[in-house]
Amino acid sequence: MSMVPWTILHPRMTMEHLGILPSFLWTTDLRPAAEQINERYQHGGGWNPMEGWKVDRVTGVAQYPEDPLLQPLAVAMLGAERLYFYDGSWLCIMQPDGSFEVGRVD
Repeated sequence: MSMVPWTILHPRMTMEHLGILPSFLWTTDLRPAAEQINERYQHGGGWNPMEGWKVDRVTGVAQYPEDPLLQPLAVAMLGAERLYFYDGSWLCIMQPDGSFEVGRVD
């Protein structure tokens, strides 16, 4: 098992803020992030994306309707997928074509 390396983007962010999320994503597992999380996050109900989010495909800035903008706190690559982690334990899985899913992993 080799965990996905994360890049911290915010000065107050630490690896501890990611909680147990890094343990769900392995570089040696060639499946997409959603499948890996779904299998390894059983106590949290697996991967459950929430509809309605908007995410800028270049900056990773996310927003749920009528909520403030969320700046990504950390980013990682898993294969061709870009993973953005936000305050509140929100995670965006962005595909190379710009499509994405956002779900909570806490």
